[in-house]
Amino acid sequence: MFYWLMKYVVIGPLVKAIFRPWIVGRRNVPVEGAAILASNHLSVSDSIFLPLMIDRPMSFLAKSDYFTGKGLKGWATRMFMKATGQIPIDRSGGRASEASLNTGLSVLGRGDLLGIYPEGTRSPDGRLYRGRTGIARMALEAHVPVIPVVMVDTDAIMPIGRSIPRVGRVGVVIGEPLDFSRFAGMEGDRYILRSVTDEIMVALQRLGEQTYDDVYASTVKDRKPTSP
Repeated sequence: MFYWLMKYVVIGPLVKAIFRPWIVGRRNVPVEGAAILASNHLSVSDSIFLPLMIDRPMSFLAKSDYFTGKGLKGWATRMFMKATGQIPIDRSGGRASEASLNTGLSVLGRGDLLGIYPEGTRSPDGRLYRGRTGIARMALEAHVPVIPVVMVDTDAIMPIGRSIPRVGRVGVVIGEPLDFSRFAGMEGDRYILRSVTDEIMVALQRLGEQTYDDVYASTVKDRKPTSP
């Protein structure tokens, strides 16, 4: 009920009126049944516009820090995350990664839509980066299709470091579902997981025509400028 109220009564109509988002390929989202929506990640606002522009509810896996803030700002952030259907996960690695995987599988097991950013973090410069294989493992274990999604110009209205968005139009392009049933039972093979993940990234690159760089986005973010 809370999600519905935020999407259709409180937040959704206001956001649509201000930013006039457009969408192509809405019909590629199945009307029922579980599926993974694999999106490029340009801005924190991606998690607002994608759920807003499709008809079914969906969930994102979001870092738990967003749900533990103190004071008024922490409360507002927590309410916003819940309103946009985001689920807190621990991204510290190791056992936390396994727990995150299980959380995603539980969403898919209910027959719901799960949103994943295969790059693992926002692009630091608008390029598309190498995907993490967790998405492939979820798709194979849950036996669900992967639907490529490209967010357009969300980084223009809310780039990294900006807390208040600029007014501008953004878009969502949804591609045809990818079927990986040919790899059923092979989710334990790391080469298969890498192959599936790369196929997803190729679909995203072709759909959005972003420049692709075959390194992890987190690696690029961690690079420090060298001294002159």
